[in-house]
Amino acid sequence: MKVLLLGHKGMLGSDLMAQFKYRHEVIGMDLEEINITSASDCRKAVAENQPQIIINAAAYTNVDACETDRETCFAVNAEAVKNIAETCLGKNITVIHYSTDYVFDGNGSRPYREDDPCNPINVYGASKLAGENYLRQLTDNFIIIRTAWLYGAKGKNFVQAILDRARSTGKLTVVDDQTGSPTCTRDLAAATELLVDKNARGVFHVTNRGSCTWFDFACKILKEAHLETVEILPMKTGDLQRAARRPAYSVLGMQKFMETTGKTMQPWQLAFQDYYKILTSRTCCSESSMVHK
Repeated sequence: MKVLLLGHKGMLGSDLMAQFKYRHEVIGMDLEEINITSASDCRKAVAENQPQIIINAAAYTNVDACETDRETCFAVNAEAVKNIAETCLGKNITVIHYSTDYVFDGNGSRPYREDDPCNPINVYGASKLAGENYLRQLTDNFIIIRTAWLYGAKGKNFVQAILDRARSTGKLTVVDDQTGSPTCTRDLAAATELLVDKNARGVFHVTNRGSCTWFDFACKILKEAHLETVEILPMKTGDLQRAARRPAYSVLGMQKFMETTGKTMQPWQLAFQDYYKILTSRTCCSESSMVHK
């Protein structure tokens, strides 16, 4: 199929491009080619490319900055989704859009289901929920994928931040009172294609399997990187004094995804091990090529 991939240079977008390009014709567009907050830009992109699927991997994801830049946050995460949905009306184009665990308030104690009430506690979560609502109101030809705690080969993420800080300072403090599911963007991209193959529609929760705290995740990162000598101490979220509140518990239940695709996501521990092997092999190859030049 012909796929228009928005935000193809980002962390998730680059893995979506790698996943979809083998079986589909993928046109990638990013900030240089399109302003998704412009309705006319969206109409032009669809008219020129005539896609059967639009995958929207573009988002404003700086959670703390969203608190003070609400206008931009809602423009990118909500109004842009409205533009995309309106552009696709009457054209039989499936819209795939990514949302977040942050649409929930984190007061639960069991994995959230797709039909659980949403109650975001920060501007970022509110903007993503608004984007979901626009899409649901305007069309039924959509897949909304809520995911969480993403990391990948490109872009800023928790894994790289932990590795950088560990190597530069030798000491870390990481919060231990937020629980979620670390998710590799490569696995999320593969799961997205599975949903396309099954001709799925609606809202789906997709993360790597299992859950942990950020502290647990950091310990796993240090172990894989053989940085066990780095001192790591737990801390509470309140001590960070971040601009945006975070949900304490945001694990997403994936029964619907499993029933629809017949597949399960791999555990977050194995996903990270696979990711780190690829990451280190790329680094070794890069260093080797520099030596031979």
